[in-house]
Amino acid sequence: MSALTYDNEHFYLDGKEFRILSGSIHYFRVVPEYWEDRLRKLKECGMNTVTTYTPWNLHERKQGCFDFSGMLDIGAYIDKAKELGLMVILRPGPYTCGEWEMGGLPSWLLRIPGIRLRCCQEDYLEAVRNYFKELFKYIRPRLYENGGNIIAVQLENEYGSYGNDSEYMERVAEIYREFGMTGMWFTSDGPGYFMLNGGGYPGCLAAANFGSNPKDNFALLRAARPNQPLFCAEYWNGWFDHWYEEHHSRGASDTAQVYEEMLRMGANVNFYMFHGGTNFGLMNGANFENGHLCPTVTSYDYNAPLTESGDLTEKYLAVRAVNEKLFGPLEPMTVRNLPRHAYGRVEFTQSAALFDQLSALSKPVVSSYPQTMEEIGQNYGLLLYRTVLKKRMEVLELSIDELNDRALIYRNRKRLGIMENTGKRMDDIRLGVAENEECVLDVLVENLGRVNYGGHILDRKGIGRGVRLANQYLFGWTMYPFDPMEYSVYPGTGDSGLLADSIAWSDVTEYAGLEEERGPVFYRGSLQVECAQDTFLKTEGFAKGYVWVNGFLLGRYWNTAGPQKTLYVPGPLLHPGENELILLELDGFAGEGHPGVWLTDQEEL
Repeated sequence: MSALTYDNEHFYLDGKEFRILSGSIHYFRVVPEYWEDRLRKLKECGMNTVTTYTPWNLHERKQGCFDFSGMLDIGAYIDKAKELGLMVILRPGPYTCGEWEMGGLPSWLLRIPGIRLRCCQEDYLEAVRNYFKELFKYIRPRLYENGGNIIAVQLENEYGSYGNDSEYMERVAEIYREFGMTGMWFTSDGPGYFMLNGGGYPGCLAAANFGSNPKDNFALLRAARPNQPLFCAEYWNGWFDHWYEEHHSRGASDTAQVYEEMLRMGANVNFYMFHGGTNFGLMNGANFENGHLCPTVTSYDYNAPLTESGDLTEKYLAVRAVNEKLFGPLEPMTVRNLPRHAYGRVEFTQSAALFDQLSALSKPVVSSYPQTMEEIGQNYGLLLYRTVLKKRMEVLELSIDELNDRALIYRNRKRLGIMENTGKRMDDIRLGVAENEECVLDVLVENLGRVNYGGHILDRKGIGRGVRLANQYLFGWTMYPFDPMEYSVYPGTGDSGLLADSIAWSDVTEYAGLEEERGPVFYRGSLQVECAQDTFLKTEGFAKGYVWVNGFLLGRYWNTAGPQKTLYVPGPLLHPGENELILLELDGFAGEGHPGVWLTDQEEL
């Protein structure tokens, strides 16, 4: 029997009434050194529970190879919450959404012939079972019934927003039972009958997810599930950002007012997010709207009560005030904002053209036709497609059929233009070949993040059907995959970053600003640090690319799209003495003077 039980109105823990006051903080979006700081701030806001997803695509980056160490040590995270007196609500998926790459599903699933996701397809279910078998080894001892602090576990995630395969939900539940996941299960969906019924499971508590209008949303939940307490499993008190959009924000007073309204109705609430953190690496997801990809930015600030860097906000204080108003005085606050430092400008001293480093960074694949990233075993990053045109032809229009997601097109290393499936840029590119001329055509395709929500999550990257000049498809391709995640250290995991050692570096003046003539360029510099503190990296003058700090891939910057202008650098990523910065600029440095970046004490989102 579950230690957490409920009747029509209330939850009970060990037979005593228990109100769930929770906030979502994802361990994999926060460096481990800051877990205690973020969890303590949650506790001192008046909350008693923390909620987290688990990212399958990080825990099993390669099929059959599991990682629960360092930044992915979910056991240590749950134990830290227990040490601070917090309960845990776990949302293991297998699909989690969360504006995370492919909704947390590993992209290697897409290499399985005939794969179908989130339904009763045996190959998919077998992969789920293998993952849960490993994950639940770390979860089972920490269930409340086994002496731990996990009081509830979600079954799948917002399944009613995707499908209605009740047999699939039963199969997932069978896996839970097989591996000893006792206790209280629940589902969560949007407040609509089709979602609640499509994603529900018999005998399982149902929660609703929404950001406003609790009166009507809870009325619908009550009508659909009359014999249970009210539970908002995701109170959207902020929102996430896409590239090419404005930064989202929501007022503190409005957030607190809706929260208080829910509590006065007797509801249980989980803030999504309480602290968002960062989509480190290339793990941001994307939405698919109006026929176009809408990729999420690197920051997952979410305009939450705690900022991306963990700072207390007006929203935090307003929520804390509601908890004191309704439940009595809280202990005096001991938590504070962490120190941050403006280290100033770091000038790059070395550089290297990506195309000159292909033999060191990539193993080429030869094929008659362009293959997708998944077909050649690539998960993230960049895939260069190269073909050589030797026969005379007129000047013709170049087209890419099924481009996913962004392509830089070069002729003999000179950039001709850029194409995106974002709906924001699609250059008119034409080329011809003269008599006795040889034309090397390069198409560099970037995965901007796989779709994490809705019917497009089966999202293969690279080039689908092919590349055309007029109506003629081009054949005979050599493909060079470059996955920046393979050259990234996740804190505490024991991986070693090899990017700097793999590149043949030259003086920065050989390549600076020549991206349109030489292709993407790596830049390298060093930062001297006396005391390692949080800072924000500003890539002013650069257009689009990636940044590594001491081998750790912070994420993407995209200044020409916005809104995000700085990348958060947690202090634990730095160390006293010399620190290495590597930047890969894709589009071209257009700043004045020597190329470099700024490390400031202010975020710009």
